[in-house]
Formats: sequence, C-alpha cells, structure tokens
Amino acid sequence: MKTEVNPQDTTRAEAFELWMSSPMPMVTLTKTFDISRLLKVSKQRGIKLNTLLCWCIGKAATQVDELYLLPEQGKLFRYDRIAINVIVPNARGGINSCDIPFSLSLNEFAQNYLSLTRQCAAECKSTFLDEYMIVGTSAVVKTEIDSIVNQYTDKFANPMLMWGKYRKHWLRTTLPISLQFHHVQMDGGEAATFLDILQKEIKSL
Repeated sequence: MKTEVNPQDTTRAEAFELWMSSPMPMVTLTKTFDISRLLKVSKQRGIKLNTLLCWCIGKAATQVDELYLLPEQGKLFRYDRIAINVIVPNARGGINSCDIPFSLSLNEFAQNYLSLTRQCAAECKSTFLDEYMIVGTSAVVKTEIDSIVNQYTDKFANPMLMWGKYRKHWLRTTLPISLQFHHVQMDGGEAATFLDILQKEIKSL
C-alpha cells in the first residue's frame, strides 16, 4: 500500500525542505562487493546470479526504514511493500521493465523472478507494481564497469542499483555496484548502511 505522509512527521523533514525542489537531488555511491558466496550458491542451487543478487538487495532494503519512503511530485509517500525492478531483453531485440515483488522466501522470489521475466520477454511488455516501493536494478554485464551514474528524471526518483561484469581474483570474486538515490529519501549515512547490510546479506546467503 502507498500512503501520503507529512514530511514533518518523519526523520526526513529537513531533507524534504532542502532537496525537494532541487533540480538535481540524486546522489550516487559506489561500493565494491565480495560476491564469492553468490557464485557458489548459484552453482549449487541452479539459481541465476542476478536473481540471487536481486533477492539480497530486497532483503537488505527491508532493513532500512528510509527505503520505504519516496518523494513524488512535491509530496512524500510511505510504502509497506518492496519490489525489485529488473531490465529484461525482449523477444524483439529491445528491453522492457519488470517489477518483481520481494519475498523473504528465496525460493518464492526466484520462481516469481523466472516466471515474470519470461513473460515480460515473450510479450515485450513492461509490468509495474504501483503499490510497491520499487528498488530499481540495471546490469550491464558485457564489460567491467567501475561506476554507473544514471540519468535523472522526475518520472523515476526511486533508488537504483547498477553494475557491470564481475571480476574474478585468485581467492574471491568482486563486483562494483553503484547506488543512486534521492537525497530527500535518505542521506549518505543511511545509503552507506544499506550497502553494508547488502554485503552482509550476500556473505550470509
């Protein structure tokens, strides 16, 4: 469910006053993650790496209160559910956007991920969950990328995580991930906390 809230009744009151009218309120942080555990689980369970990473992102997001808040059109809204958005190559050679509801059950999330992305690719049609807080993702896996800064548009102020091709080292595999977020939603401290929780979720999967 999506509910409008009074910014003054939240921890984001000052940020709302400072950044709601800013023409460029987006902030980007990049952190290099150890994803060795994800590769191991992917091989053991036959679940795609991207699916596992998206599940970890959702699990981490549920632990940060600010990720349930989102500024839209001069207002602040609170959501009670989270979904992960992925970009899907479609049958016509283009791409579509697909929202996948997050579940604490990895098996349930993986099944939804597989069925919804397949449907999206086959029908060449984007799907949206308007009543969910959407955490966006974008994987550009054809090359190694140190950092990604996305375009800013007032049509999509949601947090977004972006990455390229992972990097294999002697004893571990790493992946730089960029997090872009609206400054009204959270400050750098909360964003850094989210990234640290994400690393813990990856390692404990």
